[in-house]
Amino acid sequence: MKTEHIFIVRCGEVALKGMNKPYFERMLVERIRKLLKRFDGVSVYRHEGLIFVRADISLDQNQIIKQISKVFGVASISPAVECESTMEAIGEAAVEYMLDEIKERGIKTFKVEAKRADKNFPITSPEIGRKIGASVLKGCKVLKVDVHDPDCRLFVDVRHDKTYIYRDKIQGFGGLPLGTNGKGMSLLSGGIDSPVATWMMAKRGMLIEAVHFHSYPYTSERAREKVEELASLVATYCGRFRMHVINLLPIQEEIVKNCPQDETTIHVRRFMMKIAQELARREGCGMLITGENLGQVASQTAEALVVTDSSVDMPVMRPLIGLDKVDIMDLAKEIGTYEKSIEPYEDCCTVFLPKHPVTKPRLEKILESESKLDVDGLVKAAVDSEEIVNIFPA
Repeated sequence: MKTEHIFIVRCGEVALKGMNKPYFERMLVERIRKLLKRFDGVSVYRHEGLIFVRADISLDQNQIIKQISKVFGVASISPAVECESTMEAIGEAAVEYMLDEIKERGIKTFKVEAKRADKNFPITSPEIGRKIGASVLKGCKVLKVDVHDPDCRLFVDVRHDKTYIYRDKIQGFGGLPLGTNGKGMSLLSGGIDSPVATWMMAKRGMLIEAVHFHSYPYTSERAREKVEELASLVATYCGRFRMHVINLLPIQEEIVKNCPQDETTIHVRRFMMKIAQELARREGCGMLITGENLGQVASQTAEALVVTDSSVDMPVMRPLIGLDKVDIMDLAKEIGTYEKSIEPYEDCCTVFLPKHPVTKPRLEKILESESKLDVDGLVKAAVDSEEIVNIFPA
């Protein structure tokens, strides 16, 4: 009788890391442990090139799978049963497993796919598959073999001390474990793009810090709460992080008062980047992250992005740069941020929005206009007035 849940967790790119593989695997194990610590009676460990999760039988198997699948670096998860590595024990376990499948899913056909990880095991992988298939046919009279399109693929993984039997390979998001690729400062808004961009960089192993700009009272408290809720959804994947909240209104008012109207958006973006860079340096971040996408709006033309980037000397990561809007929306739906992102609340970028924004700005002209502003003083005042919000997973 089954006394515990057993999950086989497979690495994605981590498996390709050569000499650094043990480090990445340790980081992955720690991330899984951290995410599962809310459950009592769970253990996580590495063994023979795989990661195993064992959980008390009373726990909800689907909830555990859901949590593991959110850990970056996980390629797939398989709920499994365990038995001794003898042909007799494997055959008995396979029959019992398939009887449960018949009862629960009404399967009629199957195929056995065996793998002999232990090369000292006296029977080859194809022969294991044939013998276990014969045992299943004998013990489950209603089943037939279908090697092309079976109702159930029965995987048999023979290892030195134990053998594991399972049918599902539930896909994770892959990527790299958090904390293996530095730290970035994300410019997080309430739209669709920036949460996805933040998620994508976290998927590459980057720890996240965020900055959010608002224009209160032109933007409401509810708009800010929406961003905090959106950040919490992102945090379900990248763990808790800090969000620096900045009121951009004093800077916007100075820009409107002193600069040409059609340049307003570019100047606002440059100030956002300068402020984000100051915060990033202070918090130990190596780069900025934005949700900009080439050509999507006036401030995201190739010329505009060049002018924006010239305001900082820190690398700017734009993981969405080559995606179209439909791709971004699909990814937002997949990770669960889309519905929150489309809630209709104000954004600071729409405050004082010019009717005809410049789409091909010239840097020398922008710098000439910017010289009329106390750039350093405005940036310092904005940073000094920040509010820090701790973001926890939803």
